[in-house]
Amino acid sequence: MPISPARVAAFDILLRVDRDDSYASELLHSSGNAGLSSADHGLATELVMGVLRWRSLLDQNIAERSSQKLTRLDPEVLTALRLAAYQLLLLDRVPERAAVHESVELVKRARKRSAVPFANAVLRKFAGAASGNAGVSAIDNAQGPAELAAFSAHPLWLVERWIYEFGFEAAKGVCAYDQRIPQTAIRVTNATIADELQKQNIQLSPGQLLTSARRLVAGDLTTTRPFRDGQVMIQDEASQLVSLLVGHGANILDCCAAPGGKTRTLAERNPNARIVATDLHAHRARMLRKLVIAPNVQVIAADARNLPLTALFDRVLADVPCSGTGTLARNPEIKWRLKPEDLTDLQGRQVSILRSAMQRVSPGGRIVYSTCSLEKEENSEVVDAISADHSFRVLDCRIELERLRSQGELAWKDIESLTSGPYLRTIPGVHPCDGFFAAILEKI
Repeated sequence: MPISPARVAAFDILLRVDRDDSYASELLHSSGNAGLSSADHGLATELVMGVLRWRSLLDQNIAERSSQKLTRLDPEVLTALRLAAYQLLLLDRVPERAAVHESVELVKRARKRSAVPFANAVLRKFAGAASGNAGVSAIDNAQGPAELAAFSAHPLWLVERWIYEFGFEAAKGVCAYDQRIPQTAIRVTNATIADELQKQNIQLSPGQLLTSARRLVAGDLTTTRPFRDGQVMIQDEASQLVSLLVGHGANILDCCAAPGGKTRTLAERNPNARIVATDLHAHRARMLRKLVIAPNVQVIAADARNLPLTALFDRVLADVPCSGTGTLARNPEIKWRLKPEDLTDLQGRQVSILRSAMQRVSPGGRIVYSTCSLEKEENSEVVDAISADHSFRVLDCRIELERLRSQGELAWKDIESLTSGPYLRTIPGVHPCDGFFAAILEKI
C-alpha cells in the first residue's frame, strides 16, 4: 500500500524545518506542494503543524516507549515516530493501522531499513494509547510552571518568563492559544469584495478587533478570484491594528516592509502620499512589489540599519525583525529554535534599526516601533535604550486607539486591556489575535 501524499509531504516538510531552519507555513504553500489535492493539503497541514505544536509532548511519549535515547535516533526515524505519535495521541479520525503502517513505510522510504524493527516496536506500544496529559483541555489542569510547560508543549524558560510578565492565568492563556489552529483574518475595505467572497462559498464573520477585518469561518479562501488577484490578503488583526496606528501622512517610510501587508494598508489609507518601502533582502523586496502594486509606493532593497535615504518622513513604521513569540500559533517551530541569548542579539539589531529610522523623521513627525514578540527585551527595553534622545517623546497609544474607536475603526471595547503603560500590547489568549507590541514616538 503506497504512502499517502499528505504524509509524504508532511514528513519532507518536517525534515526541512529541522535541517534548514525553514518555516513550515512557507513550505506548505510552496510550489513543491501545489500539486496536492485540497484534502491532502489539509491533512499535511494538520500533521506538520500538529507535530510542531506538540513536539516536546510527543517526544516524551516516544521516549517512554523507546529502548534508545531520542538523541541517538536518525532525524528521519524520529520524524516518522513523531508523525505517528501525533496521529495516535491527538487525532480522532485517523485509523491507528494507517498511522503506524505509513510511518514505518516512511522510515523505509528514507532508506533507514535497519531502523524498521525498532520503529515497529515503539509504535506497537502506542496501541490503544491515549495520553492523559495531551491536548489543549489538559492545559487547564496545569499547576505551576513545569506542568504548564509540559502539558502545553512549550519550553520551560519561555513559560516562566510569561508567568513573571503576565501572571499565571494569562500565561496559561498564551500557551493554550498557541496550541490551537488560529482563525484566519483578512482586511476588507470594499464591501463588494466581501459580497463576492460570500458568493464563492466563503463564510465570514466580523472582525473582533477591527471593523474593517473579517474572520474566515468556512471555505477555501485561496481558490477565490479576489485572493488570486491580490484584492484580499491574510493578515492577523493585531498586525492590521499596528498599520492603523501609523495614521495619515504626506511622506511615509516603511523600513522593514516585507511581506507587505502593512505597506498595503498604509497605501490604501494614504492614496496621495509618497510611500517608500524597504526590505533587507532583494527577493523579499520583489515579493513585496508584487503584493503592493499601488503607484505611490516605491520599493527599495536596503538595510534598515543604514538606510540609503536623505529625505525626511512625517510617518515612519519600523516593524522590526523579532523572535516572533507572539505568533507561535502560526509558527510553532520558533519555540524549539529560540534560545534566551538570542533575545540579546535581536535587541541590538532592533535598537540599531530604530535609531536609524528616527533619523528619517521630520520635526513633528511620528515613528511607530512594533514587533510580534511578547518579550520585554524586544519591546519596552528597546524604547528605553533610545530614551536618551530627547528630541523624541513617547506618545500614549490610548489616544490613537480612542481616535480609531471614534472613527468607527476599532471594534474592541476594552481599550485598557490593549495597553501596557503608553504602549500597545496584545496577548494571545487574552486577546483573539497574535501578540504584538507597538510604541509611538513623536519628534519634538
